[in-house]
Amino acid sequence: MKSSAPKTPARDSWQQPMSDTSVLHSPAAGHAHSDKTGKPPVFELFHVGNDHHPENGTLLGFWLYLMSDCLVFACLFATYGVLGRSYAAGPSGADLFDLPLVAINTSLLLFSSITYGFAVLEMQRKRMGGTLAWLVVTGLLGAGFIGLELYEFAHLIHEGAGPQRSAFLSSFFALVGTHGLHVTFGIVWLIVLMIQLPKHGFTAANRRRVMCLSMFWHFLDVVWIGVFTFVYLMGSMQ
Repeated sequence: MKSSAPKTPARDSWQQPMSDTSVLHSPAAGHAHSDKTGKPPVFELFHVGNDHHPENGTLLGFWLYLMSDCLVFACLFATYGVLGRSYAAGPSGADLFDLPLVAINTSLLLFSSITYGFAVLEMQRKRMGGTLAWLVVTGLLGAGFIGLELYEFAHLIHEGAGPQRSAFLSSFFALVGTHGLHVTFGIVWLIVLMIQLPKHGFTAANRRRVMCLSMFWHFLDVVWIGVFTFVYLMGSMQ
């Protein structure tokens, strides 16, 4: 006996190259509908896109990164809190810290956060020249901060107060040096943005990158306020 089941179309008659507007014609892709005429069932078509990137997924991921960075700095602060008075008969913070120099360094970083805010405002107004100008100012202030920090480290090592001198200095160099590395990476990121913006304009991806760097830069400012207060001010009073 011959089967009364409808014949399945040949594979080549329905298979198409996949793209971002591909549709599926298989029973697993939709619901079958048939009439009483005995014709083969017709399946609903579903749009299948290739874009699996959720909206604001990058910002969420960057917030998760910042929270993990908070844990890193929390461990460094805790280490300094435990070892901050282990001088090993060596110099203390009151003997080493130059508060006027540290205050200038702090001002540079805080002002760089303000200038970055101006860059974001210019970006929202779609002014390329103003955005790049404020980003340049931000980068110069950040470079000045790194320069003064390197000068401070070189001066301490020259005075024989390197990280190997005591547990206090080891924890100090670890905390302040880690923050300085973050600022350095932020400056590199800033330079890359200043290349990308004129080349591609204010695309959605570039605006997202600017906002992620903004969060990163302000985060480093907050951490530095903690370093300035907990390490330098309190260390100078001991």
